Amino acid sequence: MLNMKVPARSAGTAFIATLAITALAACSSTGTSPSPSATSSGGTVPQISADAFTADFSAMKQLTSLASQGKGMVGVLLPDTTTSARYVTFDAPYLKKAFEAAGLDSSKFKIDNAQGSASTMQTQAEADITAGASVLLVDAIDSGSGAAIEAAASARGVKVVDYDRLVKGGAKDRTYVSFDNVKVGQLIGQGEITCIADWKVSKPNILVMDGDPTDNNAKLFAEGYNGVLKPHFDNGEYVNVGEPAGTWTPSVAQTTFAQQYTAHPNINAVVTPNDDNANAVIAYLQSKQIPAKTFPTTGQDASLSGLQNILKGYQCGTVYKPIYFEAQAAAAAVLYLRAGVPVPSTLVNSKTTDDTAKSDIASVLLTPLWVTSKNMADTVVKDGAVTSSSLCISQVKDACTAAGIQ
Repeated sequence: MLNMKVPARSAGTAFIATLAITALAACSSTGTSPSPSATSSGGTVPQISADAFTADFSAMKQLTSLASQGKGMVGVLLPDTTTSARYVTFDAPYLKKAFEAAGLDSSKFKIDNAQGSASTMQTQAEADITAGASVLLVDAIDSGSGAAIEAAASARGVKVVDYDRLVKGGAKDRTYVSFDNVKVGQLIGQGEITCIADWKVSKPNILVMDGDPTDNNAKLFAEGYNGVLKPHFDNGEYVNVGEPAGTWTPSVAQTTFAQQYTAHPNINAVVTPNDDNANAVIAYLQSKQIPAKTFPTTGQDASLSGLQNILKGYQCGTVYKPIYFEAQAAAAAVLYLRAGVPVPSTLVNSKTTDDTAKSDIASVLLTPLWVTSKNMADTVVKDGAVTSSSLCISQVKDACTAAGIQ
């Protein structure tokens, strides 16, 4: 949600058929468990842990030997530019900075954005493989097209790292790098509960909104917030008005909310799984003259609009996922694989179940944070995720001052 996704799109059937045939030639390879003692070229393998990364990218300098010993280029495949600003504003520049901090020349990696098109991403992946990529870092638009890309990569000996969201049915020996997405959902759920109490919402009637059902992250977010809210629904303290079909498209989310609000005018709180969907819902509420601090909404991504909605009193909080952590962890995993060695156990700190592949995927899961006006100055502003000048527009200038944001 800073993590947001696009709706699933169908992959070209001819392309998938070709990839499926190619995948039959795929060879299995070593997993990512214990750390090795040497790279394929005989150098010592540096060790780095999942909690080593910092805002100044200094930890990446530990991996310069991997960058120099590795072979082939790195292809980075990002999904879109419309449903979340993160991929252009944060992921692409942070991944570039992480690779370069480790000493990887800019000619050795290529970062593409598919602009929301699965077929475009497939074309980009094929171009990278043809150009000699030894590793693909994949943030797939949907699992179907993502699995086809990874099958083709594996068949040609190209390693794969799933970035930010898991590709269901993806490459057998891949590594997954993301935040703990069940924890993300738990923070959203607990944020809703805290906000209901702080804003003194009586008889909470909550609409639960989800992300796109084809996105595995959306499933994990929902597992988190539904688990937190369930005891309150079960004991009658809250009413679960409904949980309509999910989406990551804000305009669709707004239409869905408007339909639900018309059908159930008793709704007085909503779980929204990211800032963009929350912003769409909040715009609708404002059109109905709903006052601030009366109708809790939640969010994820610590986007500029989300943070401003928090300061305005229309959003309870947002899940902040420092993407500079995720980018460095992903770049580190890529550099190990590019050097021909498994990702070490010092970096891999968890496993994630792929229900489609019926396997557990070695994972690097990072820790998200819940941000409100109380800790905004010490988190997203301090980290430079947003600047105070862009955040503190005239409508929230006083709220910024009260929050200690200079």
